[in-house]
Amino acid sequence: MSRICQITGKKTITGNNVSHSNRKTKRKFLPNLHKHTFYMFNKKKKITLLVSKKGLSIIDKMGIESALLYRNIKRGK
Repeated sequence: MSRICQITGKKTITGNNVSHSNRKTKRKFLPNLHKHTFYMFNKKKKITLLVSKKGLSIIDKMGIESALLYRNIKRGK
């Protein structure tokens, strides 16, 4: 599974490590992802998502059902 948040769509980005002498080498910036299980009351089942910290705060504010709708609207589905 790729390292992409299933709510916000955050993913790995690239950049540079910059040393004291200003030499640059490539590096990756990984999103703060966590595997988390949520219970959907309307469907009476559990789902497991890979979400970032920002995704968890969105779910806390909106609820899991609304957050999944938010994801589909944001991605144009």
